[in-house]
Amino acid sequence: MDPRGFPTSLPEFQHVFPDDKACAKYLETMRWPKGFTCPKCGHAGEPYRFATRSSTVLRCRECKVSTSLTAGTVMQSTHTPLSTWFWGAYLVTTQTPGQSALQFQRQLGLSRYETAFQILHKLRAGMVRPERDGIGGEYPVEVDECHIGGRTRGEGHGVHDMATVVGAVEVRLRKDAENRAAKHKEAHSGGVPLKKLVYAGRLRLRVVPDRGTVALATFVTDNITKGSIVRTDAWRGYDRLTSLGYAHERLMVGGDPEKLEGHLPMIHLVFSNLKTWILGTHHGCIGQHHLQAYLNEFTYRFNRRFYPMTAFNSVLGLAANSASPTYEQLYSGDWKHPAA
Repeated sequence: MDPRGFPTSLPEFQHVFPDDKACAKYLETMRWPKGFTCPKCGHAGEPYRFATRSSTVLRCRECKVSTSLTAGTVMQSTHTPLSTWFWGAYLVTTQTPGQSALQFQRQLGLSRYETAFQILHKLRAGMVRPERDGIGGEYPVEVDECHIGGRTRGEGHGVHDMATVVGAVEVRLRKDAENRAAKHKEAHSGGVPLKKLVYAGRLRLRVVPDRGTVALATFVTDNITKGSIVRTDAWRGYDRLTSLGYAHERLMVGGDPEKLEGHLPMIHLVFSNLKTWILGTHHGCIGQHHLQAYLNEFTYRFNRRFYPMTAFNSVLGLAANSASPTYEQLYSGDWKHPAA
């Protein structure tokens, strides 16, 4: 068990959350760490509990108003057992390649694909923290765009349904970078490759309508701390970054892949991993109106890749304060996925 109380293995997870009752107790502690407080009148104290109800309902002893344990969470009005939600959160956050809806359905023994699809999207809604900090600051940030999409049947030759995705990732120096460099130079006079000394920090990804100045500048200002070093190519969409308060380092690559790789190695590695994940786990079958949700999942797991079990705890914590899509909103396309 992790010192902070998070289960770090499958047996520990089974021990901590053996049934719905244990899951309900955990969720209640997350929602009211200092004990139950009535959302209606603010009265703090042990509520009345309905032992015969299938869902957990807490009634204030002062104003007699009942509060569902899942109200205001991504699990609101669910008919699926809490233990299934907890297992779903565990699978989504701890498995490196993630889960497709079909795999999710099989793993959890769900009878309907639509249920698995909806649970996954509800969990993804809980992966976005509205008050998240901007990235950068003391770390340089690489920014670039890529296209996600591919051929579609029945629409002729060529590539269709391409979406433009802009990404930003911190470039962090390893703590033992000097030792690595010294050791490597003993055997190689050419020095140490850049990737050996640095690693990718926090990531942000967003679907944008185009590569224009407005879309790219908005993405940068929304996600990167003012005053940060921002590295880009020489695309004119980034021309305003200096005037917006960033230390803009741009490079004219002239189509030279080696120059581009040397200037923006981390964000290109991220894009490569993103496309591999979409093709490998989801077989490239992602609708454009849902793409931002998948980017949110990739970003969430990427930023917590060094401590996946705390990611499980975090997604449930975030989910306790997040609006989530309904079945109708998901399938009609009315739901707008928030950007991570």
